[in-house]
Order: sequence, then C-alpha cells, then structure tokens
Amino acid sequence: MDPVIARKLARTADPYPSIIFLVPEAATASAAAGLTAGPMGYFAGRAAPMGAVSADVVIATFYNFQPELIRSCIPAAWSLATPAAILEPRLSAVDAALRRVLGDAAVSGPEVREAARLATIAARACRPEGRALYAGHASLPWPDEPHLRLWHALTLLREHRGDGHLMALQAAGYDGCEALVMHVAVGGVPRDFARTRSWSAQQWSAAADTLRSRGLIDAEEVATDAGREHREAVEHQTDLLALGPLEALGEAGCLRLRELIKPMSVAIAADIYPRAADLFRPPAVAQAD
Repeated sequence: MDPVIARKLARTADPYPSIIFLVPEAATASAAAGLTAGPMGYFAGRAAPMGAVSADVVIATFYNFQPELIRSCIPAAWSLATPAAILEPRLSAVDAALRRVLGDAAVSGPEVREAARLATIAARACRPEGRALYAGHASLPWPDEPHLRLWHALTLLREHRGDGHLMALQAAGYDGCEALVMHVAVGGVPRDFARTRSWSAQQWSAAADTLRSRGLIDAEEVATDAGREHREAVEHQTDLLALGPLEALGEAGCLRLRELIKPMSVAIAADIYPRAADLFRPPAVAQAD
C-alpha cells in the first residue's frame, strides 16, 4: 500500500474525532464534570483515558504544547474531577455536536454506518506497543450507535498515528517547540495557529536558532530545501508507522473510508476550527509573538 494513503486519510478524517475538543458541547461537558473553563477540558479530557497521570506524562504524550500550559491544568484537573467523571459526559457531548453539525438524518444514514464499519476494522487492528495515548483510549468501551462508533474508531486511529508521529519527531531530533517551528516553516500550519501551543517569544526564537544552525530554516524562518526534505522524512516515517492497521482495510477500503468521511469532515471543520485560537489562552502563560 502507498504510505501516502495513510497521510491523506488522516488529514481528511481528523475533524471528525477532533470535534470533542472545540465544540460548545465539549465545554458544557467539561463544566458538568467540574473543570474550569479554557484548556483544562482539552488536556484532562484527552489524557483521562490514561488515568490520573502526572503533568510530565501529558507533556510527553502531547509533545508540542508549552509545558507550563499543561502544568497549569494537570494535575489540578484530577482534584476537581476523576478521569471517569470527566469521560462520562464526553459521548453525550459528541452525540449532540455531531447531530447539530451534520443533522439527525446524516448521523443515522448509510454513509455513517459504512464508514463506522470500515474504521472499526482498522482501529481493531492497531497495536499498543510504544503508543501510550492510543492505548489509554483503546481501553475505553466501544459505543453502540454507528456515528459514535465512527468517532471512537477514528479517535483510536488518530491517537495511534499521533504516537507514531512523536516517535518520528524524536528520531529526527526535534523537541516540542522545534517541531512546531518546523511545521510552520514548511507551511503545515499558520503562525497564528502555533500561538495556541503557548510557547514564549524567547522559546520560539531559541528553537528557530537551533533549526537555523542545522540548516533547516532560513533567516525568515522558512524551510530550506534541506529542511523540507528533513521534515518530509518525518512525515514519511509517520506514514509507515501508521500503515499497520490500515492494511487490514486494504487500499480500496482506505480510499472508500476517506470518500465517505470527507463531506462530514468539511462540515465539522467549518464549525470547529474558527474556535481553536480561543481554547489555549490562559492569561498566566506567555504567548509567542
């Protein structure tokens, strides 16, 4: 199977599992669990499947967030609500958000049922070795309704690929901030999005200096040819590490899943991504310039 298929499927599917991070229903669920407003719900909700872990574990598994941003939320979140209490309202929030964005007819339609069947085959073929965040989510029960099974399956595939991406970044010699600077340098995300990770101007500048010394970016923080090649090698390795479960579907199954998911993801992305910049802004943490 062409490894690029893994990348294309991941990028197309990403808004569907990401809906829990940015919709108003998620904020309501976090508040119902007793968490404070802002990024705490994101960090606690995504980490809760691993249990009441330390801030260092979340820093390790989330990778490109400024550590003090995470420490402002974890472990304080566990004193406000147990992981079980945080996880309990999440499915209801996902259900409400998907019905609001896609409509009741769509979430009960044949496309969702077929996509759920295909995504479940791939998700059940994932292996946990070396993938802590995936393994935590894989320990959760499977929902019954197709649109929620699809969300859970795509979440597992997303975290499985994400864990593999961290392996590739480590092997390529990027720390969290350097990885983010490089992602911006190759045009992967805009600089405004990078601000959501809360690195200070000094930390960003130091990371840029390191990448510049390696010949990966130029004076304007744009990737050099060598930098683009180096960063593409990371993506290629990530694709290879993500192929295992997708081979259970085969190339035709992956392409069909992508085709089914695309219109749903387009609708979800239009709803959630404009809110991303507002989620990670605790006033005590310095922002990148």
